[in-house]
Amino acid sequence: MMMHDYANNKSLVGTLSFTPPRTIVLIGLMGAGKTSIGKRLAKRLDLPFFDSDHEVEKAAGCPIMEIYDLYGEEAFMNGEYRVINRLLGEPVHVLATGGGSFMTERTRERVKEKAISVWLKADLDTLVTRVSRRSDRPFLEDGSQRETLEKLIGERYPYFEMADVIVDTYDEPTAATVERVIVALTDYIRKNYPDQYILKSVEG
Repeated sequence: MMMHDYANNKSLVGTLSFTPPRTIVLIGLMGAGKTSIGKRLAKRLDLPFFDSDHEVEKAAGCPIMEIYDLYGEEAFMNGEYRVINRLLGEPVHVLATGGGSFMTERTRERVKEKAISVWLKADLDTLVTRVSRRSDRPFLEDGSQRETLEKLIGERYPYFEMADVIVDTYDEPTAATVERVIVALTDYIRKNYPDQYILKSVEG
């Protein structure tokens, strides 16, 4: 696992791109920005983008909230694993995963085996601010959003710590977070895949 030292890499911002040797899997709680950051990251790296939640909905033919209501959490998790497992067999891309997917051991092991995992880490206040703008979060339909998110942080962050790369996220423009992800991944790939490290210089 690598924590990103952004302060030492500011000169690189807006100039880095690369060809990743593996699919990049974004993990984190709801509200961490996995989809918005993932889309921009994929565009920056000239890669396809997938969202596992959307792919699960396509496979099931109904929204995630209906999957939970009709079939329960276990059925959703089984379907999510099958979708992620299938996507990890596709050519290199950027994949945003559901907030609980990395908690499932077999999913976590497949990600470790086939991809580079990036935890988009956000504090409680940032998460509360972001999720309050949306109404399609299955775990937040009842009770206090803050209390629920605080509980999820306690349960899930120890698993998220197993990610290959950790990047802090804030309530800031998406582009700023993407730059930190780019630099962190560049450092990780250079150190762990030196034979496959290909650096490109691009316009921000």
